[in-house]
Amino acid sequence: MGVERMGKVQVRARFENIYDVGDREMGELAPEKVRTVEVADALVDTGAWGLLLPKRYIEQLGLRRVYTRQAKGIGGKATIPMCSPVRLTIQGRDCTMDVGEIADDMPVRIGQLSVEALDWVVDTKNQRLIGNPEHGGECIMEIY
Repeated sequence: MGVERMGKVQVRARFENIYDVGDREMGELAPEKVRTVEVADALVDTGAWGLLLPKRYIEQLGLRRVYTRQAKGIGGKATIPMCSPVRLTIQGRDCTMDVGEIADDMPVRIGQLSVEALDWVVDTKNQRLIGNPEHGGECIMEIY
């Protein structure tokens, strides 16, 4: 009997300043002016609560610190700055999420709230995100 190894799941993800997106949709900002960051190696971390971006990406996106949130991890408890929202896009599905600021030496972390909002399921065996089998693979929002 062999041991099945579960690998980490990394995905390509795009982050857009949601206020820039709104201005673009109103015709007040040219599409190329929307502050955007795309990474090829965002870590899907279902142990993380929300969306966490390194400080350098927060600065590139022009996000504002809005409030703080208590957090805990391997290093114990900490207070992390929470920033204005972004439009997160993974594999053609998008949602709006507040952003927690983390240190620049940490990877982008796509937490459980983001995974659920996009109706993805983590396939650790094949190291990928798949459409929720309970919804036939489609992105369906449950409202009750």
